[in-house]
Amino acid sequence: MEKRKVVVGMSGGVDSSVAAWLLKKQGYDVIGVTMQIWQDEERQTEEENGGCCGLSAVDDARRVASKLEIPYYVMNFKQEFRKYVMDYFVDEYLNARTPNPCIACNRFVKWEALLKRSLDIGADYIATGHYARIEQLPNGRYALRKSATAEKDQTYALYSLTQEQLSRTLMPVGEFTKDEIRAMARELDLQTADKPDSQEICFIPDHDYAKFIVEDTKRELPEGNFVDQNGKVLGRHRGLIHYTVGQRKGLNLSMGHPVFVVELRPETNEVVIGESQDVFSKTLRCSRLNWMAVDGLHGQEMRFTAKIRYGHKGAACTVREVGPDLVECEFDEPQRAITPGQAVVFYDGEYVAGGGTIL
Repeated sequence: MEKRKVVVGMSGGVDSSVAAWLLKKQGYDVIGVTMQIWQDEERQTEEENGGCCGLSAVDDARRVASKLEIPYYVMNFKQEFRKYVMDYFVDEYLNARTPNPCIACNRFVKWEALLKRSLDIGADYIATGHYARIEQLPNGRYALRKSATAEKDQTYALYSLTQEQLSRTLMPVGEFTKDEIRAMARELDLQTADKPDSQEICFIPDHDYAKFIVEDTKRELPEGNFVDQNGKVLGRHRGLIHYTVGQRKGLNLSMGHPVFVVELRPETNEVVIGESQDVFSKTLRCSRLNWMAVDGLHGQEMRFTAKIRYGHKGAACTVREVGPDLVECEFDEPQRAITPGQAVVFYDGEYVAGGGTIL
């Protein structure tokens, strides 16, 4: 029987390195691919760029592929990355929303673009080093299941994958803890064994989002007023792109006690300031829905556990339809800093039921 062919997205990190080895061990015909997504920067910047974007990632992935004796290629995804990740990131900030570029990258670059190209070259599957598991449920639908290790679970950032994408994806790392993955890499003598995890947004290694947006758009964004919830002017802000809901630091307001960003108002260019309790809310609405373990609500209210950001531990809620591609999520207890532009992901036990973008 012909071996099934799988293209492994190799980021130059330890997880994707071990994923390639695990799949080879399981009998797959494995091809390693690194996605070239950095833009036309100066060579020096490219060399310094860490994470899954840098040239060092290519060197590390190529060495691992050589060690594992699998074919290895670099594929150009610059155009897709610019359109679906960088342009989206800038547009969301300009519209006073807080984007999640990793989710966009997963959905449109790592899956949509890579999967299409992989199928074109005769692959049956793509695979990644994400800490998540994919299962086909009794109802026939494919769903993400939380990884074996709660502290590394990455299902939140993958909620927007489609049924077709899930059916063509392998995630062998999801069955293991990070320590187990590193131990395997050391045993194989892979140079990525002790490589630190990438933390930053790969195309903004210095974390200065506002500077990146100003340079990318080539325009300075206007200052405006800090106001309280009654509209009273409290001071001047540096431009909406510098702020996000729940923020306390960097406001430079002398109020005599800690205050927080409660809301951004792009129509009036105002940043609304409030007390700690004003940042808590029980309800949110979300759109751009993607259903996974279930195929929608069909007019029914459903109970889930929802995460409103990657580091959120999840909270019990009731979800109901309120319009086409629009649901309302009501939490049992108020949640802190529900932020427009971020993802909300609904879990049914260990499985991702679906999710959407917070409005």
